[in-house]
Amino acid sequence: MTGSVQTAVIGVTGYAGAELARLLLHHPRLRGTPPVFAGRVDEKDAARGGVPLAEIHPHIVDNNGSGDLRQEAFSWELLAARGVEVLFLATPHEQSRAWAPEALARGLRVIDLSGAWRLTEAANRAVYAFEDDDPELASATQAQAVYGMPELHRAKIAGARLVANPGCYSTSVILPLRPLVAAELVDLECGIIADSKSGVSGAGKAPTAKTHYMYAADNLSAYGAFTHRHTGELLEQIGVSTEQIAFVPHLLPIPRGILSTIHVRFKQPQTRESIAHVYREFFSGSPMVRLYGHTLPQIQYSVRTCYADIGFQLDASGRRAVIVSCLDNLLKGASSQAVQNLNVMYGWGEAEGLE
Repeated sequence: MTGSVQTAVIGVTGYAGAELARLLLHHPRLRGTPPVFAGRVDEKDAARGGVPLAEIHPHIVDNNGSGDLRQEAFSWELLAARGVEVLFLATPHEQSRAWAPEALARGLRVIDLSGAWRLTEAANRAVYAFEDDDPELASATQAQAVYGMPELHRAKIAGARLVANPGCYSTSVILPLRPLVAAELVDLECGIIADSKSGVSGAGKAPTAKTHYMYAADNLSAYGAFTHRHTGELLEQIGVSTEQIAFVPHLLPIPRGILSTIHVRFKQPQTRESIAHVYREFFSGSPMVRLYGHTLPQIQYSVRTCYADIGFQLDASGRRAVIVSCLDNLLKGASSQAVQNLNVMYGWGEAEGLE
């Protein structure tokens, strides 16, 4: 256990990067040790020492000195000079794939928010079409990566050098399903349906035709059925095959938040208490999961919080259940889960800086 560490964030300009910066700046263990922010800086901004955080994200600047922080031009020498110990990569998948091995070689611990290192099976990873310059090094790096969902892999994360932060959709589906599948209650031959809906920020900050206001507003659209890149995470972390789960994401005309409605059939009739018991046991000691009673979660209750909310309803026979999970895709689906992993890696309280 340690009192504080020097962190660095690459990719602070994005939505998830902004939330990550906000959380780190206010983390009780990191007071007096603000993150180093680094990235692409043009010559004009480099001449003034980088881009002020107040210009990038005015809303996260406080009166305690954060307004003086800047995004500086990235270099490994900069990180070494500042004594960086933990590197957060809020970068595109390909960039994280290239930079994580170098960071590890330089003795840094890495928490990667991209999909670069989440998938252990090559068949699942193929959706990213990575072209590694050094396949042997990439394979060795992949072998070190720990899937960064503390509720599942807390012990491994504690000693990890490379943590692969989960995807936002993945988190909303894995958390409610893993306990039931692990308890062997779900009839997998009947199939699982995961119907997930996310706000527009889940697509990232770079505008596209489908995230343009004229497309997304007053609309609800499905996409990526059977092909979404988060599907592999579901298969590997829940322990199901492609024939046993259908995952369909949708784009909601809201800024942020995810709601997943999951349909399962049980092998034997269950009671509300039997299912609730499984969840309570599985998530005992998991402070960032909130279990609902007889009501179901809603996006408005979880948005801008660091929690994953889970609730369910049984049919009269006790054989079928509808499970609803909600979370903020930029927080529990990205940045706050990254900070939660930091807490676990350094032996701090898992919910420190998040509640």
